[in-house]
Amino acid sequence: QVQLVESGGGLVQAGGSLRLSCVAPGRTFSSYGMGWFRQAPEKEREFVAAITWLGGHTEYADSVKGRFTISRDNAKDTVVLQMNSLKPEDTAVYYCAAAHGTWAFTTTRAYDYWGKGTQVTVSS
Repeated sequence: QVQLVESGGGLVQAGGSLRLSCVAPGRTFSSYGMGWFRQAPEKEREFVAAITWLGGHTEYADSVKGRFTISRDNAKDTVVLQMNSLKPEDTAVYYCAAAHGTWAFTTTRAYDYWGKGTQVTVSS
């Protein structure tokens, strides 16, 4: 079992930036594909970004391309989602996820472990 803990969420004005982090206390996830998803009220959980186990390949949802950047530091067992030019429609709970397998998966069913999420609220 891999426990994931997200941090960095908060309230920001439109156009601002936030940096989300994900760690796995006591575990290393260097051999896992990692992803970020989000879920807004009354909406399904949706893919945001993913990264392969060595960080050599990334995937992004069309809605965040050019604004969000996913990265990882396997030496520190940390995955980061840098979010710039935030919009009100980015408001959601953001979840970190880990997948057995090394690819940058884009579907929720590919992931085996999930964090509890961190709230991101973007005001207009």
